[in-house]
Amino acid sequence: MLYLGCPVWANPQWKNLIFNSKLEPSDFLANYSRYFNSVEGNTSFYADPSPQTVTRWAEQSSEHFRFTLKVPKRLSHQFQQFQAEELQHWLDLIAPLADKLALVHLQLPAFFSPEHLSWLKQMLNQMCSSFAVAVEVRHPVFFDKAEHEITLNRLLRDFAAERVIFDSRALFSVPATTPALVDAQRKKPYLPVHAVALTNSPLLRFVGTDDMAVNQHYYQPWLGKVRQWLDEGKTPFCFFHSPDNLTAPVLARQFVMDLGIDHPILAPWPQDQTQLSLL
Repeated sequence: MLYLGCPVWANPQWKNLIFNSKLEPSDFLANYSRYFNSVEGNTSFYADPSPQTVTRWAEQSSEHFRFTLKVPKRLSHQFQQFQAEELQHWLDLIAPLADKLALVHLQLPAFFSPEHLSWLKQMLNQMCSSFAVAVEVRHPVFFDKAEHEITLNRLLRDFAAERVIFDSRALFSVPATTPALVDAQRKKPYLPVHAVALTNSPLLRFVGTDDMAVNQHYYQPWLGKVRQWLDEGKTPFCFFHSPDNLTAPVLARQFVMDLGIDHPILAPWPQDQTQLSLL
């Protein structure tokens, strides 16, 4: 099965796209999960949800929906001291999602280097006892196809953890001519793309532009790779971004159309129905 999603589910800019124009924010998740069966879950990176909110997420999402949630930045960006108690508090907080939590996403900053691998080992030892984990690195040395990358991948394999694939080539292939592009190119990393699948749940983050032709050019290799993963019985997670994420759902839908498989994202959207009524 292919799990497909965007960085968030509660985007008011998606009204008249995947949301009805009169939809209340409290109903965004339920309606998002009609078309997408996963979400990247960026919100947990910046702030902890309340226990009531976590319970509500589990209740409002569809039966087959799967979350990935990012480890809070206050934990993922502090290598001076391992915060076991604080980490466990957060793991306990998200535990009510139970079977709907597919992966915990540990996004590490560019200054996370090989000297911090002992800290990562402690993090994995604690997290992987409770959840499946995917780790995202941004230091260029971990893409050397030599000692440092081999050491990292071996460590992840030891804990049955996945390595996040981040592909921002499309984003950086166009000039930054809009405020959204300037902001996205300033914030997103631009690193080599290594199609690594260390587990049965490879995770791809594809950052595109608002130009679908450009996106199609850069995601062409991923069509074959995702088909390969599916043929091998893997369960890939693919998340799609655009500069301000306004067109992220459209990008994800176009990818599935080109992939040529059946998926809930292909069901009629409110936008489709509006266009038909105008005809």
